[in-house]
Amino acid sequence: MSQPLPLDGLSAIVTGAGRGLGRAEALELARLGAAVVVNDYGQPGRDGSGEASATPAEEVAEEIRAAGGRAVAHLGDVSDHEQARALVELAVSTYGTLDILVNNAGILRDRMVFSMTEDEWDSVIRVHLKGHFNTTRFAAAHWRARSKESGGPVYGRIVNTSSEAFLAGSAGQPNYAAAKGGIVGLTTSTALALAKYGVTANAICPRARTRMTEDVFAGFEEPTDGRIDALAPEHVSPLVGYLASPAAAEVNGQLLVVHGGMVAIVERPRVAAKFDSSKETFSFDELDELISPYYAERPPNETFAAAEVLGLKRG
Repeated sequence: MSQPLPLDGLSAIVTGAGRGLGRAEALELARLGAAVVVNDYGQPGRDGSGEASATPAEEVAEEIRAAGGRAVAHLGDVSDHEQARALVELAVSTYGTLDILVNNAGILRDRMVFSMTEDEWDSVIRVHLKGHFNTTRFAAAHWRARSKESGGPVYGRIVNTSSEAFLAGSAGQPNYAAAKGGIVGLTTSTALALAKYGVTANAICPRARTRMTEDVFAGFEEPTDGRIDALAPEHVSPLVGYLASPAAAEVNGQLLVVHGGMVAIVERPRVAAKFDSSKETFSFDELDELISPYYAERPPNETFAAAEVLGLKRG
């Protein structure tokens, strides 16, 4: 008799699942036994341009069904509050409940901060950060209502998508880096708010070769000797499957970096140095005497080559 799959009997939403990371994550959740709502707005431009199309989401849903899984497609813009509500309602009406939410949808509109337009800022914040909030808001309300009805904790998992652009900075992506930092804050707040209902919320910082990162990884070509591409989205999706599973019940409010067969758990910020005023409050001179030498003695800020930052070698 075969062993039950880790996500048997559970249902999931994956946003931005028509391509790249979201597609790999939807396929992995289905492989582990989950019934999946495959959400994608289907615009061809990675900047959110072009006509919306149901085709990408439908193709992934059909791929899951062809492999023996259960899936439905949803054409919807998660940055729209009511469309996000409809997405959660579709999962509940189709599968009876919602158990897993994977937020992945996003766009890019890169520019230096001194050149960025208001629309370039607003659009990226809207799709990434507001999009994460919208789906989380309705999923959280669903789990809270179920918990109150049952009188105890329920099953709920949220996996959000942040980025190392938030951790290390990204000069040409102030909008994207800010949105990804906001997603970490949303994740930790959500984790605290929903823990008593049995729900966990975690965030990942993935590195993968997708339509969104084709420029970033342009110099790191895919191997041609049969080796698995270190930047394949399939290196990321197993962690999403794990975080969505009962095995990760004790993992909550965490940030994890994942790529190429590596997972790193990121600590919350720690105090590096502390200075106390010798008087009731600091003077300018005292701050200068205490803080300036501290930074003068530290190694200068280093600019790493792309290969060193990524832990990869060219060729």
